[in-house]
Amino acid sequence: MRPALRLSLLVTDIAFLVYWSLSALVQTGVVHAPRALMYAHFDDPRVVAWNWSFLPVDLAFSATGLAAVAASRRGDPLWRPLALLSLAFTMVAGGMAVGYWALLKEFEPSWFLPNLALLVWPLAFLPGLVCDAASGGPSPARP
Repeated sequence: MRPALRLSLLVTDIAFLVYWSLSALVQTGVVHAPRALMYAHFDDPRVVAWNWSFLPVDLAFSATGLAAVAASRRGDPLWRPLALLSLAFTMVAGGMAVGYWALLKEFEPSWFLPNLALLVWPLAFLPGLVCDAASGGPSPARP
């Protein structure tokens, strides 16, 4: 696994596990979050439900991404399909959020740009992983 992919997966996956942990603490009233840090309409039950609907796909990309990193460290070739799954789930989560905010014409940079990044950054790695999978392994230029 290339170091840039490893770092990207680790940062994204750990950040989302922290996000969901904090979200649960805020939702249950254990922690208070400043209104300025919250997404638009965070107090609307429908928007809260929409936000929590992302939990399964976010946990899926975090779990598969962290599993890919662990497999890579062990030298297990299973890391490639796990990384492909993680990147696809990451793009789905980002695309769903970008689509939602775009349909509402709400382009708050603090929420829109991170979700746009989730949609776009996997594209730096997906073509290489797909080519590796199609050819049965990494090319000599991409160990």
